[in-house]
Amino acid sequence: MSAAPHPRGLVLIVEDEPAIADVIRRNLSQAGYGTHVEHDGAQALDAVRRLKPAAIILDVGLPGLDGIEVCRRLRAEHDWTPVLFVTARDDEVDRIVGLELGADDYVTKPFSPRELVARVTSVLRRTHGTPEAPAQTVGAVTLDAAQRRVHVGADELALTATEFDLLAHLMRRPGRVFTREQLLSEVWGYSAVAGTRTVDVHIAQLRAKLGAASPIRTVRGVGYAAENRA
Repeated sequence: MSAAPHPRGLVLIVEDEPAIADVIRRNLSQAGYGTHVEHDGAQALDAVRRLKPAAIILDVGLPGLDGIEVCRRLRAEHDWTPVLFVTARDDEVDRIVGLELGADDYVTKPFSPRELVARVTSVLRRTHGTPEAPAQTVGAVTLDAAQRRVHVGADELALTATEFDLLAHLMRRPGRVFTREQLLSEVWGYSAVAGTRTVDVHIAQLRAKLGAASPIRTVRGVGYAAENRA
């Protein structure tokens, strides 16, 4: 089921349970989003390439080609469309695996449809938000907020929307230490009840991508900061 394009953007819903897909679709439509629903992974990949959605809500437990593999293939194609995983398996392994593949967020079943819509809105607001500064540089890392690009020296990095916004938030105030709760609230846009482990996973992914040039420092027992390395 699909709707005409809308200014708030088209959200691709990939969910094999029709009742759940319909609840998500109706809530997104009421919030002003265009929607398109697919029920399996192979059709989802085709829909992403064909429709170029603004965001994807992706069930982990799809038959055949599961959500994790769908996300893996998209990222391998350098498609960084924001992905929000939906999973019925409430354990850290699935969450971490999903985020390491380049997902921007996740919710577990049963979930509040309003919360899911709020998280989609939060990701898209960050992705398309008003630039705050032309560029910031910390050490060898340069972040251009206007063009949403990050370079380490002459090399450009491919970051998810959430990875970019997390790095930008840290680099905007070099040396300032942010708690995990502050980052979850100020970057993701929701309270710490969602679990601060998400922050740690994204920090780990950023460090892996930035390599030795990473300006991110862990302040044990407190949180994280971006600062020039000696």
